Amino acid sequence: MIKTYIFLFGAVICEVAGTMLLPATQNFTKITPSAILAICYMSAFYLLTFVVNKIPIAIVYATWSGLGIFSIAILGYIFFKQTLNWQTVLGLFVIIIGIILVNTYSGKTI
Repeated sequence: MIKTYIFLFGAVICEVAGTMLLPATQNFTKITPSAILAICYMSAFYLLTFVVNKIPIAIVYATWSGLGIFSIAILGYIFFKQTLNWQTVLGLFVIIIGIILVNTYSGKTI
């Protein structure tokens, strides 16, 4: 199961790296960043194929997208000097709490 989560976090890292490259592609007119972006996204989806065999797809997608949103917001603040108000920061932490809850109790039924 740990290997599965390593693949999931690898997919998140690849997706975040690809998304962070979007401004560098300049609407896909720059070949090198565009090619690296495509490789990052393909790698993310490739890694996800191993994860969805072990974890329900709803849990996988919630974790992947939630961690991606959180990471992009933080990295956008750091690298692109984008602002984050307190409501945004609170919302990001609620996302992380939701991810923890979903993954902790995903095997239990009501």
